[in-house]
Amino acid sequence: MKAFGTYFQNDPDRPLVYGEVELINPPRQRLHGEPRQPGIPVEPVIVGFCGTDYELMQMGRRGALDAKFPEGQRRLINGHEGVVWVPSQNRFAIVLIRGGDCVDPTRYTEEERYFEYGCDQADGLFCDRMYVNPDMLLDIPEGHVHGGRLDLSFAKRMVFPDPFSCMLFQLERMEDLGGAHNFRQVARRRGCGLEEARAIASDEIFDRTVIFGLGTTGMFVGDVIRRAHPNARIVLVARSAADSPKVRFALEQTGGIYVQNTYSDPKELARALCEALGGRATMFIGTSGGSAEHAVAFEHGVLGCNGIYNSFSLGPRVSFDTMPFGFENHLIFGSINFRQDHMEAAIHMLAQSRYDEIVALIDKEHFIADPIRAYEEEIYAKGAPMKTAVLWNERYVDRTR
Repeated sequence: MKAFGTYFQNDPDRPLVYGEVELINPPRQRLHGEPRQPGIPVEPVIVGFCGTDYELMQMGRRGALDAKFPEGQRRLINGHEGVVWVPSQNRFAIVLIRGGDCVDPTRYTEEERYFEYGCDQADGLFCDRMYVNPDMLLDIPEGHVHGGRLDLSFAKRMVFPDPFSCMLFQLERMEDLGGAHNFRQVARRRGCGLEEARAIASDEIFDRTVIFGLGTTGMFVGDVIRRAHPNARIVLVARSAADSPKVRFALEQTGGIYVQNTYSDPKELARALCEALGGRATMFIGTSGGSAEHAVAFEHGVLGCNGIYNSFSLGPRVSFDTMPFGFENHLIFGSINFRQDHMEAAIHMLAQSRYDEIVALIDKEHFIADPIRAYEEEIYAKGAPMKTAVLWNERYVDRTR
């Protein structure tokens, strides 16, 4: 089957191309022990642009995409956020992006294999048609389809299940690690049993939380922390003006405090963060993609004793002085993934959210005329919307709802 779409390739001048490709349909499995089965055709309806797409384009410029291509191919159709129409089942669905020969995609080992539609070894959503394992097509909640078409407001929210699922997994991971890291100290301090202490420590680890970076991931992780731990003090830091719509919306969703990073000296930023927190951080979450994250946390002392550093940024190197690191009992972790139950929960949570308000649409014909220019000058440029999406198949969307 042939289809038109955007795809990445190793080329210094044309790493992202729009054109016709021959689709492949190798049998794939959702999880270890399940049968491999060929995908069924689906038609992407709305697709969101992710920072991963931009990074993959840069990898193509450097000729570094070989490991990302589907087996036997020299290109990767990108796109991993959005809604598809399933003609054979007469329904809309969300694609469960991650699958493969692994027991748990959040804990895959060196001996296991995984794939990601639109990211890693499997073609994605920026095309007229694609193949998806039928077990990886998740239901959408009722009430968002009218006259056979998807409500636009709901469709916009559904470009976020992938990153929101990641943040639900981050919450789970931080709770697990926070409880395990500090429960013995809590038990002695509170004079309680160890199981009760684990629950208390899982909550206390968010007492003073820094979220460094205010893209959608930073906003989402603040949101899920607020829902699960309403007493958490959450401080968000970024460069955007405090009165900008982006910051106002983020504070509404997270119930957080904002510190604008206008400081030339990181020591001053660190001092401002500790003042806003009311002490040093119990949890420091890096989402900005910049090297300032770890410097502020470790070198300038924002992360407190027994605190956790959650590295969610891709790209920067994390370094620390082993002397205070060891004696202050810091814990560092990095983990980017999610399970199907995270995505199913994300779909229902997002369906009741206001996150459609931060999604801007780019015209499909305008985008495919020059996708590289659109990436560099509109979608990922300075001043770009927090999130951009494209209606790939507009006949399935009701713009009035």
